[in-house]
Amino acid sequence: MIGVLGAGQLGRMLALAGYPLGQRFRFFDTVEDAVAGQLAELRVGAYDDLEALSHFAEGLELVTYEFENVPVAAARFLAERVPVFPPPQALEAAQDRLVEKTFFQGLGIPTPPFYPVSTRADLLQGVERIGFPCVLKTRTLGYDGKGQEVLRGPQDLERAWTSLGGQPLILEGFVEFERELSVLAVRGRSGELAFYPLVENHHHGGILRKSLAPAPGLSPQLQAQAEDYARQVLERLEYVGVLAIELFEAEGRLMANEMAPRVHNSGHWSLEGAETSQFENHLRAVLGLPLGSTQVRGHAAMLNLIGFQPDFARILEVREAHLHWYGKEVRPGRKVGHVNLRADTWEELGARLRALEDAIA
Repeated sequence: MIGVLGAGQLGRMLALAGYPLGQRFRFFDTVEDAVAGQLAELRVGAYDDLEALSHFAEGLELVTYEFENVPVAAARFLAERVPVFPPPQALEAAQDRLVEKTFFQGLGIPTPPFYPVSTRADLLQGVERIGFPCVLKTRTLGYDGKGQEVLRGPQDLERAWTSLGGQPLILEGFVEFERELSVLAVRGRSGELAFYPLVENHHHGGILRKSLAPAPGLSPQLQAQAEDYARQVLERLEYVGVLAIELFEAEGRLMANEMAPRVHNSGHWSLEGAETSQFENHLRAVLGLPLGSTQVRGHAAMLNLIGFQPDFARILEVREAHLHWYGKEVRPGRKVGHVNLRADTWEELGARLRALEDAIA
């Protein structure tokens, strides 16, 4: 039986990918209505409740996780009792933006300029070094655009400090990028590696709205650069499982923004668009099974459904549209599902994508 820390939609999709492989699952979450509990056993408790974690670990073959804010202490506690993949040091590297950026730079992977901020004086010093525009972010727990403020000039300093001050922060240079990309990579327990093609991502309000795979106009050189970055991270961390690295493309080069030590929203297209989905490959990796092919089946796209329930029938009228509904209560700004599309050519995909966007408008 596989234990999963976190029981949201990523955990749910892991379970759905694991059942054809003969796997069983047990989830651990802090809330009773977590959606993966609709599919498998759900234990509810706090991540600092060591007794609850001990009971959760009983009889498990291994533990993995579906979100990167699992407390490192909890992962280390479980690793003393059962194998934990990806390893706790991957969580530690990814949870703090300052640690993460420093880690990237230590591997020679370029990042935006950054400066640690604990006080208002630090903020002023950081702005002097980095210049405007820049972005002030919380070092931990930010996601989907939360916990950050853009500073375009001196007039924004007070607003940003009032909003975020009083906690560990990082100031980052604002990158004039051409597009946002991500690479998903997999490393097995034997050290076997596999890479999905770079994906082009479109965000609005800090939330991923659309992914295109492979990224339009993707060159072999850009793909090789992304794979080189990912390989270095995987090997340095002795990683096992799926890793996502979010990247900026600027002037034909890639710059690392952040990483997620788990299956990732920008890889959802792989459920129908790749020969092996990111979810199946994550399970193959942590179980020590051979990795599956990451080849794209033509061209693929993913549209997130955020904060509303569309007309399912209109979506399913679109050829090669595949609906994934998470079973969550609909709330503004909440990811409640996604739709995958596949086609043999970019022209076919574009036509189907326009039809799908009309269907959910």
